[in-house]
Amino acid sequence: MIEVLKEFGNVKENISLKNYNTYKIGGNTKYLVEPFDVDNLKKLINHLKANKIKYFILGAGSNVILDDNDFDGVIIKLTHLNRVDIKDHYVYAEAGIMLPVLSRHVIKEGLQGLEWACGIPGTLGGSIVGNAGAYKECIFDYIDKVDVLDEEDNIKTLDKKDIKYDYRYSSFKDNKKLIIIGAYLSLNEGNKDELEEIVKRRMQKRMETQPLEYPSAGSVFRNPENDFAGRIIEEDIHFKGKQVGGAKVSEKHANFIINYDNATAKDIKKLINIIKEKVEEKDHIKLVIEQEIINWE
Repeated sequence: MIEVLKEFGNVKENISLKNYNTYKIGGNTKYLVEPFDVDNLKKLINHLKANKIKYFILGAGSNVILDDNDFDGVIIKLTHLNRVDIKDHYVYAEAGIMLPVLSRHVIKEGLQGLEWACGIPGTLGGSIVGNAGAYKECIFDYIDKVDVLDEEDNIKTLDKKDIKYDYRYSSFKDNKKLIIIGAYLSLNEGNKDELEEIVKRRMQKRMETQPLEYPSAGSVFRNPENDFAGRIIEEDIHFKGKQVGGAKVSEKHANFIINYDNATAKDIKKLINIIKEKVEEKDHIKLVIEQEIINWE
């Protein structure tokens, strides 16, 4: 099996997924494959389907809560799909590129629009799935088209108008059969020095306000309309520092759950449910989870 998989990309066998998500949780996977390119991704998917082998596309693992159980299949990471082409204000980037890397690329060319992405530890593909954003901007503000591999293993280009998206949501969340392989973005001309200064300020603020010293997956809940989930959790239910097992509500930012002491997915999910129940009981607000819960079965 492993020799066949090596034909398509770099292969790792029987490894812990704790090293492949920002919460540092999860079980082991039988195989992890990083396809060399899009053509090898197609061949890999074909092989796995033909042999009825389970697979899962994992980005940077920065907005997911992975299952504690082992995954009896192949985890696919698009690490090598990281090409960026820039022509004037138009950008094509492959799905595996990290957002901070893409942000630096375009700023270097004097292009404005992705400064908000400088501190988000996710891939472009993952950011499109969840319509990632910050500072009242999101990735779909700049997306024109998205290249996908469909369930028949054909590459298709989807126009933005044909994709449903909203705050921290895209229709890719509902259709796991489409694999994002790249995207076309339209950016604006900007002043390189000014853009770099914006990034510098925002990175400093991120260091001061987010619990970056602990494993986490960023904001847990979407912000309700005209309010902030962090404010609600801190001021209305006083849950800063609340702990379940090894999972803890950050004392620096209440909309972050941190892996404080060898937390499990079970700990994190239990703490999330307690927060949701308390907020609904106190404020009659149904908080919506921003992070994606992954169950292998």
